[in-house]
Amino acid sequence: MAPIQENHSHRSSTKVSHKPFKSRHATKGFIKELSKGKVETGQKNSGKILQQQAMSKIARRNQAKQKQQIKHQEHARSSSVFAGLNGAPRIVAVIALSEDCNAREAITKLNEGIEIEAELPANGLLRLHVDRFKQNIQYIPVSSNLYEALDACRIADFICFVLSPKEETDGFTELMLRTIEGQGVSNVLTMVQGLNSIETPKRRSQVVTSLKLYITHFFPGQEKVHSLDSHQECANVMRSLCTTAPKGIRWREDRSWMFVEDVQWSSIAGSASNSCVLTGVIRGRAMKSNRLLRVGDFGEFQISKITSAPYATARKRKHDEMVVDNLAEEILEMPDDGQDDVANLAPEEIAMDDVNDLPALEPPKEKRGVLLDDHHYFSDDETHVPQQPKRLPKGTSSYQAAWFLGDISDSGSDMEEDLTHDDEIMVDSPAAPQDGLEGLDLSGQRDLTEAARSEYPQSEAFLDPSPNDEAEDLEAYRSQRKNEAEEDLEFPDEVELHPNVLARERLARYRGLKSLRTSHWAVDEDRANEPENWNRLLQIPNYKGAKSQALREALVGGVKPGTRVNIHLCDIPSSAREALLSTRTMSAFSLLRHEHKQTVMNFSITIDSQYTNPIRSKEELIMQCGPRRFIIHPLFSQAGNTPNNVHKFDRYLHPGRTAIATFIAPLTWGSVPTLFFKRKTSNTLSTRHATPQLELIGTGTSLPPDPSRVIAKRVILTGHPYKIHKKLVTVRYMFFNVEDVNWFKALQLWTKRGRSGFVKESLGTHGYFKATFDGRINPQDAVGVSLYKRVFPRGAVEWRGGKVDVDVDVDVDGAGVKEGNGEDVDITI
Repeated sequence: MAPIQENHSHRSSTKVSHKPFKSRHATKGFIKELSKGKVETGQKNSGKILQQQAMSKIARRNQAKQKQQIKHQEHARSSSVFAGLNGAPRIVAVIALSEDCNAREAITKLNEGIEIEAELPANGLLRLHVDRFKQNIQYIPVSSNLYEALDACRIADFICFVLSPKEETDGFTELMLRTIEGQGVSNVLTMVQGLNSIETPKRRSQVVTSLKLYITHFFPGQEKVHSLDSHQECANVMRSLCTTAPKGIRWREDRSWMFVEDVQWSSIAGSASNSCVLTGVIRGRAMKSNRLLRVGDFGEFQISKITSAPYATARKRKHDEMVVDNLAEEILEMPDDGQDDVANLAPEEIAMDDVNDLPALEPPKEKRGVLLDDHHYFSDDETHVPQQPKRLPKGTSSYQAAWFLGDISDSGSDMEEDLTHDDEIMVDSPAAPQDGLEGLDLSGQRDLTEAARSEYPQSEAFLDPSPNDEAEDLEAYRSQRKNEAEEDLEFPDEVELHPNVLARERLARYRGLKSLRTSHWAVDEDRANEPENWNRLLQIPNYKGAKSQALREALVGGVKPGTRVNIHLCDIPSSAREALLSTRTMSAFSLLRHEHKQTVMNFSITIDSQYTNPIRSKEELIMQCGPRRFIIHPLFSQAGNTPNNVHKFDRYLHPGRTAIATFIAPLTWGSVPTLFFKRKTSNTLSTRHATPQLELIGTGTSLPPDPSRVIAKRVILTGHPYKIHKKLVTVRYMFFNVEDVNWFKALQLWTKRGRSGFVKESLGTHGYFKATFDGRINPQDAVGVSLYKRVFPRGAVEWRGGKVDVDVDVDVDGAGVKEGNGEDVDITI
């Protein structure tokens, strides 16, 4: 009988996973199981279960409504200064980015979009009232001038860039866009002029797309490029200008400021100082007469009084006659006894009292060694110095050890070391060997460097090489170093001493540190080298509290924003009259308390990606920080916080790196964007009235001032391991006489591969010496010693409208600033 065949079915190739059951009303146990014991901290209802915390539909609607009301109130508060017929005008800066673009024509096109015909005055500044939106607009057309563009964008609520559809942008256009972006902007709009000159519509859309990609590289928030040839798009731009709430700039809104509409000069017969009246609408915070007023690039002045200056209003009589009412001038605020003075330094008698309070210094002693941390070694009795360790035969008692003179051969195998190591210092962050204890191989965990064959005979007298042979060897050893900036990048802080120069005299102000980050810095040793007015600078023990107090003071009292006022200034020099009356775009900023006083300012600086050259410390730069510009010669130092507040000085700031720029300048509260420029061509005294060509080299931010911040200039003296025997090395080319070896004998030696050691004894008369290290070193390694000296920052000079009083040149290795004729000039303020 044939077998019965059964039906066979294959397993399905796809497995269908059923959706899990989702309960709309989960049980408490199920919800606790989902949480898996997690507890959310920081919530008011953390004790409730998730089901109780879930908001109902009515609660969600109520929350959304509250958020909407809060947002509407913030918008109304920010726009209230513009409300009304005589409200503050919305400042619109129109900047033409190409030569074939015209800012005045662009303003005319925008007005035609809302059917307004207004003739532009000669200076281009036009204020008009838009009846459709019940707003006032103040136009500021900007030509191809970098200073004028920065000044206009600094006070503008809206910035309108005008691009060309045919002409490509050049390097100056990119410089202007990068500087405007760096100093901070509020709202930005982009327009194209002459788009209808492109023949085909397809080509027009491609041009608009290309311009949008270009402008979004600098301002990513741009969503559209408007055409000035379209009546509808011009109307849309005007609607945005009149209805959008300006975002504002943080540092600008923390201060009181205004756009100067008119300047009236009043001269005093027989006096070198005069007074003037600035007219404008207050913006930002309330204006106070006790604070100093910064006017453009002309300096800070005291306010004598603030009076009202309302617009003249027109009203109709019964017989349809127009009558203009000129309201009387009313005094709004007068300064009191708490008014700030223009003195930027502390009085000399107060500074002298502070100096007298310091403890009296001990009479100087004869120094026989370098300063290491806070002690001059070998300068007094050597009872504190531990006895030099000896190699003793095993089993030698302490009494017998006194009869050994320590000149036993170093190659004995029956000797034991009487050396004890101090406690190790562990630092989390990595450090280089030249930084001190942090970068050395104290734990012995690194791989041992390659040991060389012994070249040190046991019984061979040391002979000095001949002068000719030594000079040839030294020249060959130093021949590879050519360019100064490249040498600083490859061999940072290394210096080469001339054989005829005494190191103890050349480096008399330098000291040694066991650790750059943790060793105590003896400040008393630097008092003789402090600048002239160092003790008269502003000291801020609690920066955070003082900053909060200064910002809170700006919120109370004063003339409220949106008020059109006349600000009467006093004690203005007569030399500033012509410049004040001829300046077209002028702004006035009210300084916060103490912002006119000199202190040690710190700024973070990052080199711009377009600038590829290194910047030397103390090189002349032009800095713009908020409403002020200065000519500075900064000191560059490493960023970060250290326990001893000591930071290494950088001779060069190389591209791609960030450093701290330090100089003496007026105080600036808060984090304010900063621009750093450099002149392309040096200006002489004959051409100083010409506007110099500037190049943007970097951007940064203001940091808290700190006069106690020590900037330590490091010098590294390197030597070559001449002969090596185990841990004993003969070093040459570091010093060139016996006296220098004995002077710097207390300093710790290090190698670039992490070994540490000390000078044992001098050899001969040409600066050779024996050194003992904690391990074997490689013949290709270099032996170094680190020395430090405190350098003090230099004073900044105010930038007076692009004009400089003297042409200064800085000598980096010298102690002062040199004028063009070579004479020393003190520019410390």
